[in-house]
Amino acid sequence: MPRIDDLYAVIPAGGSGTRLWPLSRKGNPKFLHPLTGTDRSLLQATVDRLLPLVAPERIYVVTGVAHAAAVASQLPDVPDGNIVVEPSPRDSAAAIALACGVVRQRDPEAIVGSFHADHLITDPEAFQQTVGTAVAGARAGQLMTIGVAPTRAETGYGYLECAVPPRPGSVTALASFREKPPAELAADYVASGRYLWNAGMFVWRADVFLDALARYQPDVAHPVGEIAIAWDTPAGEATLDAMWPTVTKIAVDYAVMEPAAADGLVSTVPGDFGWSDIGDFETVAQLFGRDKEGVRVVSPVGQDAADRVLALDTSEVVVVPSSGRLVATLGVQDLIVVDVDDAVLICARDRVQDVKKLTALLRERGIGSHV
Repeated sequence: MPRIDDLYAVIPAGGSGTRLWPLSRKGNPKFLHPLTGTDRSLLQATVDRLLPLVAPERIYVVTGVAHAAAVASQLPDVPDGNIVVEPSPRDSAAAIALACGVVRQRDPEAIVGSFHADHLITDPEAFQQTVGTAVAGARAGQLMTIGVAPTRAETGYGYLECAVPPRPGSVTALASFREKPPAELAADYVASGRYLWNAGMFVWRADVFLDALARYQPDVAHPVGEIAIAWDTPAGEATLDAMWPTVTKIAVDYAVMEPAAADGLVSTVPGDFGWSDIGDFETVAQLFGRDKEGVRVVSPVGQDAADRVLALDTSEVVVVPSSGRLVATLGVQDLIVVDVDDAVLICARDRVQDVKKLTALLRERGIGSHV
């Protein structure tokens, strides 16, 4: 697919992947890990699949101070001036708005696509075709979101309610955003044929998005706008330091997309390109695990860790042996065991979504060095 002349790609690269603790940490979050089945990190794989659409000079990464050096090291072809460093986390509305604002200052006609750094996509060509369709909708002035055709009644994702049943490769008006549903409601969503998974991927004209932000969330739009105007000037750093702490913390879905959808300003393109957010160890095991004696073993890239797992009378257990130690299980079932150098996680498989609660508990108890 040829590159899209007016498209810029923004990659929010923040967070610590708390549902993948202790493998993913604040200082080494999941987007820096090679959870792709290759030696490429999730961040590098994100850039790889965008390069057929945009040149490296049109790729921007928004990240925190703690990760800026690692991001730059992993992406040597992305200009240093395109790595937008947040002084502190202010959630996705601020991160995306800052990148969009900087891009708009440099190119007022820009179309911007926002794509998470920590997702896995197994069919990049289908993804690129979907983005191309979304760009066409963005040129027409719509705030576009890329939805994912659901394959199951998943309770861990938000949903996009379409005004009519969506058709692959077509732009469809969006009726509403729906929060993560309970199992019965998720089944109803999927059965209706009118819902897509919300993958958090957006495409829009930079000016249209920033105008919508000013309308719906001015306490983000105003300070971020001042920062963006000053970004490439001698006053840039001082303006960032002064204004960034005043920015309201809010996700872009709540700040812009939900109210804009209610006003008929949002459309979607359904995609079927092998998407996963690799949000928990169940997903990691499904994608990369190897079965051995009732255990699903997830090996580090380039290794076969099955010989470091000893299982007896064990069933439905996931083991991630990343420390090099032997992991032995006896008479257990339905567990997740993650062994890294300085921590061990043992978790019931039906509690995998709650692993992030452990990181909150560590902070409460003053053991933040392990988060």
